[in-house]
Amino acid sequence: MFKEILRMAFASLGVNKLRSFLTMSGITIGVFSVIGVMTIVSALRGSIESGLNILGSNAFQFQKFPSGFNNGNNRKYRLRRNITLNEGQHYQRLMEGIARTVSLELYDFGGIAQATYENRKTLPGLTFGGGNQHFLAANQYTIETGRNFTETDVAMGRPVAVIGSSIRKALFPTETAIGKVIKVRGRTYTVIGTMAERGSSFGSSQDDIIIVPITRFAMEFGNDRQSLNIATQALSQEVYNETIDKAITAMRIARGLEPEDENDFELFSNESLVASFAKIANVVSSGAFVISAIALLAAGVGIMNIMLVSVTERTKEIGIRKSIGARKNSILTQFLIESVVISLAGGVVGILIGVVAGNGIAMMMSASIIFPWAWAAIGLLVCSGIGIGFGFYPAFKAASLDPIEALRFE
Repeated sequence: MFKEILRMAFASLGVNKLRSFLTMSGITIGVFSVIGVMTIVSALRGSIESGLNILGSNAFQFQKFPSGFNNGNNRKYRLRRNITLNEGQHYQRLMEGIARTVSLELYDFGGIAQATYENRKTLPGLTFGGGNQHFLAANQYTIETGRNFTETDVAMGRPVAVIGSSIRKALFPTETAIGKVIKVRGRTYTVIGTMAERGSSFGSSQDDIIIVPITRFAMEFGNDRQSLNIATQALSQEVYNETIDKAITAMRIARGLEPEDENDFELFSNESLVASFAKIANVVSSGAFVISAIALLAAGVGIMNIMLVSVTERTKEIGIRKSIGARKNSILTQFLIESVVISLAGGVVGILIGVVAGNGIAMMMSASIIFPWAWAAIGLLVCSGIGIGFGFYPAFKAASLDPIEALRFE
């Protein structure tokens, strides 16, 4: 009996293919919106530990602006004084014996840096900046060939550079880079080391980078227009929080703040970056959920409308079936199956499109490919509920028709 009811339900849907498809598309759009966003968010969450682990272990950083995920009131932060190299060096002296390393970093944010060697050149937009001898360790880089800066290189401001693997491949495809002189922004530097390949993070290459001694960078490009970043590594996880407290005090002293002044700098760590990303991800997820809920509600109303039309069109058919012995439950089941099939078909298509689109965007951001099984299961359950909930009244109306009246219907 159930097989026969199922066969009749699918046959009825096949009679009006276009109408069934259009009704199904409403469910598809609603499910696609939430599954697509959840796929992207889940993929990024899966890559967040490696993608945002930019400070090394037991490390934190001071800078003028908050982290990129939480810019807050931009005007407030723009009005702050830049953190100068002198302040950074003062802070470094205060943290001697308290922190394992203190990395001082300045960057050229103009986006025009380009490296050249003889007749070869890189694309513009390199990451170009200055750092001390602790820059590589603080930013999770390692030396592949050559050497890192020494304390003497930094103290004397020597015109030397350590370059990323992308720069090495572009300028020195068949020869060693060590000892060669490259030009960046009109200045020349001797390459003393190359960094091991890091790959991309969130769609941005980490190997398009050139670092020179921070004293040299400040001397040639000035420290007035750029604000210093200071990365500090604690001696161990056990003294991490204590180190942060002492570092804040040292930073306030280096900045010349009075006891009643609030901090005019920002502190962030890997954990704060993860938490900041999680807040934004939750907001995006909530927005996608609201949008998809509205779309699914509209699609549910569409299913109810189409099923009511179908009941009206098939009134005589229902009368004939009931007159030859079809039970009320059989009629109710057939129309509910039609409603649920439309809803589930739309949900499955929406899930597939959402997963493909979400993973496509995730791949562009160098995140891992995933399938959100939990959200897919929730999507199918919701679609089943929509099919039953919005299809019940038309099904009940069809099952409650009087066979004699139904046979008279024209």
